[in-house]
Amino acid sequence: MSQYQGDDMDYVADDYEMAEVDDDMYFRGRFMGDSESDEDNDEDDHMDTRVADTSAADARKGKDIQGIPWERLSISREKYRQTRLEQYKNYENIPQSGEGSEKQCKPTKKGGTHYEFWRNTRSVKSTILHFQLRNLVWSTSKHDVYLMSHFSIVHWSSLSCKKTEVLNVAGHVAPREKHPGSLLEGFSQTQVSTLAVRDNLLIAGGFQGELICKYLDRPGVSFCFRTTYDDNAITNAVEIYDNPSGALHFMASNNDCGVRDFDMERFQLSKHITFPWPVNHTSLSPDGKLLVIVGDNLDGKLVDSQTGKTITSLCGHLDYSFASAWHPDGRIFATGNQDKTCRIWDARNLSKSVSVLKGNLGAIRSIRFSSDGQFMAMAEPADFVHVYDAKNGFEKEQEIDFFGEISGVSFSPDTESLFIGVWDRTYGSLLQYNRCRNYGYLDSLL
Repeated sequence: MSQYQGDDMDYVADDYEMAEVDDDMYFRGRFMGDSESDEDNDEDDHMDTRVADTSAADARKGKDIQGIPWERLSISREKYRQTRLEQYKNYENIPQSGEGSEKQCKPTKKGGTHYEFWRNTRSVKSTILHFQLRNLVWSTSKHDVYLMSHFSIVHWSSLSCKKTEVLNVAGHVAPREKHPGSLLEGFSQTQVSTLAVRDNLLIAGGFQGELICKYLDRPGVSFCFRTTYDDNAITNAVEIYDNPSGALHFMASNNDCGVRDFDMERFQLSKHITFPWPVNHTSLSPDGKLLVIVGDNLDGKLVDSQTGKTITSLCGHLDYSFASAWHPDGRIFATGNQDKTCRIWDARNLSKSVSVLKGNLGAIRSIRFSSDGQFMAMAEPADFVHVYDAKNGFEKEQEIDFFGEISGVSFSPDTESLFIGVWDRTYGSLLQYNRCRNYGYLDSLL
């Protein structure tokens, strides 16, 4: 992946602004990847008082789900959408990869209603630091979600509508106890590049190869580790899993070309596999035997999780990949690429992908399957999340359409909720969609 360049991110997209003179409200976003200044934070806090949350009831009455006052602006939503589609600049490591992939894409039926809008929460500011890394939102129940907001990892309860800071990484963070390999001195001012939360374990990865592990039901931090001291050390992705023996582990994918496996019961590194190129994302199959590896290479890899040996290359993408995910059945998996496509693969026949799904604006930077295998969510860098009917061959999709960079997307473990983090100077928020059901709760009593 591209190294973090601080303020040198103008290629992602130009600033845009729509002014509304009467009450000095404006719709303005800066689609870039650098961290925000203190002035930007102050501006965000100020905007919180000016743009209210939007509920499902508000949306049914015709209110924009993000609270954008289109009726008072000089441009319509439809016209602005068209402008965005024409002008958004997708970042590519391989020039023209997005155009080259179009002819391979599978047409899908749009108009699905798998999840319905429930709430847009403006009091939760979902932020990002690196333009290529968008795994910063994780749900642990249909009411509980964790995300990055500037230097804080926060918990949001959609039940109580309360926000709680779980971990602040702006200052000094250190483990409460010494473990083998753990850095007791910890870290200061960690820039979080990726995040993973499962059950009661939270893991944050940083720009300098940092890994910070915290159990949500225990005070303090349990484990701190620096994967490497290389200059190009960004932690690109983290996956938490149970190994076949039932022990809790996690894998970290790093820009130093390494994939590292950690045993969380003993708090130590248990495996280190290296590849010829930076690893941007890793996904472990449900049975724990296979690893999908994608990174700064056109071809991904399917490897043996125990030996690290390559089983086969995954050929077809035209640029670098940043997302992957396994279907719960252990046969199907998906990879997301900067060529604006998501490829669906069948592990029983990997000579080519079985489907190629196309984004609208840009790279596919995050992929999630629902735990029941019914749906797959595919997130672009901005504006669009696509929810496919995975159970029926990805033939039908629901296109969730809004404005803003996407910091992450997550199904709740019970599949009832879908959370989307939106990063924008004015309209940054947390979107919640709830699963559509054919029957109401009272139908079971009939």
